[in-house]
Amino acid sequence: MLENPKRYTITAALPYTNGPIHIGHLAGVYVPSDIYSRYLRLQGKDVAFICGSDEHGVAISMKAKKEGISPQEVIDKYDAIIRKSFIDFGISFDNYSRTSSKIHHDTAQEFFRKLYDNDDFIEEVTEQLYDAKADQFLADRFVVGTCPKCGNDEAYGDQCEKCGSTLNATDLINPKSTITGEIPVLKKTKHWFLPLDRYQDFLQKWILVDHAKDWKVNVLGQVKSWLDDGLKPRAVTRDLDWGIDVPVEGAEGKKLYVWFDAPIGYISATKEWATREGKNWEDYWKDSGTKLVHFIGKDNIVFHCIIFPAMLKAEGSYILPDNVPANEFLNLEGNKLSTSKNWAVWLHEYLIDFPGKQDVLRYALTANAPETKDNDFTWKDFQARNNNELAAVFGNFINRVVVLTNKYYDGIVPSPNDFNEVDERTLAELKAYPAVISSSIERYRFREAQVELMNVARLGNKYLADEEPWKMVKTDPERVKTQMYVALQIAAALAILSEPFLPFSSKKLATILNITTNNWNLEFEDWNLTKAGHKIGDAEILFAQIEDSEIQKQIEKLEATKTANMEEISAFAKTSPQKPTATFEDFLKLDLRVGTIVEAEKMPKANKLLVLKVDTGMDVRTIVSGIAEHFSPEEVIGKRVTILANLAPRVLRGVESEGMILMTNLPDGKLVFVNPDTSPSFSTGCNIVENGSTIS
Repeated sequence: MLENPKRYTITAALPYTNGPIHIGHLAGVYVPSDIYSRYLRLQGKDVAFICGSDEHGVAISMKAKKEGISPQEVIDKYDAIIRKSFIDFGISFDNYSRTSSKIHHDTAQEFFRKLYDNDDFIEEVTEQLYDAKADQFLADRFVVGTCPKCGNDEAYGDQCEKCGSTLNATDLINPKSTITGEIPVLKKTKHWFLPLDRYQDFLQKWILVDHAKDWKVNVLGQVKSWLDDGLKPRAVTRDLDWGIDVPVEGAEGKKLYVWFDAPIGYISATKEWATREGKNWEDYWKDSGTKLVHFIGKDNIVFHCIIFPAMLKAEGSYILPDNVPANEFLNLEGNKLSTSKNWAVWLHEYLIDFPGKQDVLRYALTANAPETKDNDFTWKDFQARNNNELAAVFGNFINRVVVLTNKYYDGIVPSPNDFNEVDERTLAELKAYPAVISSSIERYRFREAQVELMNVARLGNKYLADEEPWKMVKTDPERVKTQMYVALQIAAALAILSEPFLPFSSKKLATILNITTNNWNLEFEDWNLTKAGHKIGDAEILFAQIEDSEIQKQIEKLEATKTANMEEISAFAKTSPQKPTATFEDFLKLDLRVGTIVEAEKMPKANKLLVLKVDTGMDVRTIVSGIAEHFSPEEVIGKRVTILANLAPRVLRGVESEGMILMTNLPDGKLVFVNPDTSPSFSTGCNIVENGSTIS
């Protein structure tokens, strides 16, 4: 960990411009990175907070074909929505760029060319699927076919979304082009690969040894899994018609792979910002005194901890990230966020439905931040966080202080008399909070830091409740002057300390108190807070109560989404053809047994797979099951399950699986175990989950 850096380069994962921003993006990346950047600025640090729209790749092309518009129209549409949402929500990027910009194309091509000239790539000719009618090679997502693992007829060329298996397009049975419907042929094509295996030893030491104590456990665990499996060369070019041209002879019609060009977007966005601000961009990427921090979600760990550092190492002149504090995922009302199923709270819609309540969402998301494990957002909790914490604790304290100051002293801060023991203890505790909150923020524990911020408000409430100046004013008005002076110092401290977390409320409170909030570091006496004789303004409500009716509207919106998804599932069930009839003799071959899951762990490098140990009474066997997106390992241990015991074993990712687990779907699509203890009131049919495959 870099001590006393000269400057900070803070990057937030580039959002993909095929859809708007939702609360999962905010909780995982943009709110924590904004808290960190705002805090550093209050510390007087030199900060470049960088982000931008990720506008290349096959998903953009697919979105364009689906909507019947050009890729440029797609990215322009969503860049505008995303950009406005970030501005309105108060995410304080120093620069928000676009990977479609000329400066990015130039930067990415220059980066590729340097590695190419240094012989850092491997050039290979491989066979890929080609659509002769469309006269183009097919990217993974432009090919569908039958999954060789589970028989799903609608598997994509990179993954089967039914069983979770990772595939190559050439693995598909009966593949066809989604562009023309034609059966593709194999055709040779040349591509360039980054030999990640050359950087295996370097990455092993740099991350697992040098950063073993300061990087998050979830990040280290995923990196170790990749390294243990052995790194392999990875293609950096593709045959596409949308993206950045590969800048070498013989690469006509080829584009840079989006995973290669996207992280370079941080560099090009910094260049763009530095040019505008009259700074030297290289100071922020090539000076050893600069601290580079990447804020990402867990699905981006491999790109930011293995691939991008390998690229930077190969180039030779760049610094490496000091930390990559990746977060886990945020769920919504107990279910995984899904953009395709519209199971999300979209930021641009929230800003319309809850005008002026940006800080409430920031607060609720930080309180439930998935810093070490997946967490859940519910509308009821959102309401409770506002009403019971922001309004009842923070807002109530500020309101009482401002109202009483205006009532007793016409808004003039009184001169304190001698402090008693309670006053001195309260002020001493207040003076300690900036360092306490700093410590949490600098260790990327933003949820913990926000709790300490609220403890400052609780300190103020307790002080007023214990001192009762509204009673004391009748018997000892001189004592009340000291009480109100102390309370006003706490209020002013809240205005400063809350700025990284609640920037809109901090600004409003600073206006009420008529103070500036631009410095975190000064000693308490020099804060330029509410000194005697200072004039404050009138009271305003910082946090209004959120009514049940407002929350009910949001719940009903989600229920409507759930109903629509159920209808889609039902329609699919009606149109899905019945499989061939099984005879009674076929059924008698099945050995169904009840067992108990005694151990469970995630399959390395497989987001959808759990490796289970099931005690059947006759043995303890291993079953690999594609249920990791529905259940954590801790949730399933102790569960009684029904298994198909006499299935021939299959090897998946090096693990032999010895059976199937029976599951069923509830009407809302939730996957549940079929077991002898409980049964759902309604299902959409029984499934068997085996080797990561769900078989209806």
